[in-house]
Amino acid sequence: MFDSIIEFFKSAIMEQIVKDPFWATLAFIGQVVFGGRFILQWIVSEYKKKSHVPTAFWFMSLAGSLILLSYSVHIKNPVLMLGFSLNTLIYLRNLHLIYKPAKKSVEPVLEKGED
Repeated sequence: MFDSIIEFFKSAIMEQIVKDPFWATLAFIGQVVFGGRFILQWIVSEYKKKSHVPTAFWFMSLAGSLILLSYSVHIKNPVLMLGFSLNTLIYLRNLHLIYKPAKKSVEPVLEKGED
């Protein structure tokens, strides 16, 4: 069994990394960015001494998701395409909620004597 696992990894390395180094490198970068967001969140939470999700977490999520989405399109994997497409929409929505201007309540202006 151990030999078959080693053979699987050898085959995967030959097929995906050696034969297509650009896309393999891009996928690794995407995975590092995507996984690095948790390290960022952990460091910020430790610094603040409470659980906190910094805005950079959502930007890293979006960047990693877009990179991995492009890789999943390249390898024609519909499961990954669907997953990273949905993730991308969620991360964009979270960033929109962070940056959209807050609606200010408009108080009617009262003229003198109108109280």
